[in-house]
Amino acid sequence: MTPQHLIRIFLVDDQELVRTGFAMILDATPDLRVVGSAGDGQSALDALRRPEHRADVVLMDVRMPGLDGVETTRRLLATPDPPRVVMLTTFDDDELLIAALRAGAAGYLLKDAGAAELLAAIRAAAAGEAPVAPRLVRRLIDSFVLAPPVTESAGHSPAAASRLERLTTREREILASVGLGLTNAEIAARLQLAESTVKTHLGSVLRKLELRDRVQAVILAQTQGLTGDSRLTG
Repeated sequence: MTPQHLIRIFLVDDQELVRTGFAMILDATPDLRVVGSAGDGQSALDALRRPEHRADVVLMDVRMPGLDGVETTRRLLATPDPPRVVMLTTFDDDELLIAALRAGAAGYLLKDAGAAELLAAIRAAAAGEAPVAPRLVRRLIDSFVLAPPVTESAGHSPAAASRLERLTTREREILASVGLGLTNAEIAARLQLAESTVKTHLGSVLRKLELRDRVQAVILAQTQGLTGDSRLTG
């Protein structure tokens, strides 16, 4: 693994033991490198301004004293060329989960995730995908439906439904698969397509539906009932 292929990670969590545990797992993986860590949001913002802490992915705890993970993410993503942010959350953080979505987080990972799920989430985020822990998908959708929508196109409005008419049959299949929480590789295998083709179709879906990212695509697919296709769920 050459240095230019390393995924650089910055850890933000107020519990030192959590940061240490994650760092041990990540630094033992050839394609990942922890470039720094912080115990609170303001310290993280200060550190991430320095070249030696430039990161591709930030693992960000939602609940922290002082500047919490949501506000830290909002400020971080307002800077030029920001890293991707994966939020670390617990299963009962419904309101913060929605706030993190609005702040622009790329993905959501439960703090009790295993090593394999942690590594997969980081790699997916670095590749431009939006990893969401499977146990959180239903919770995220339910919470979003009960909350004021971020934008008309990201929710379950009639306008969002009408935009689906812009999609081709293949694009609807891709969107339905995304709604099931599948990665691009898994969608490619299911639909017998090249992974690059899936990525191209998904980009077209996001543009046509005016969605910001994969997380909003998951929500729309679920709220519009696209994931009940037996070809995908069977």
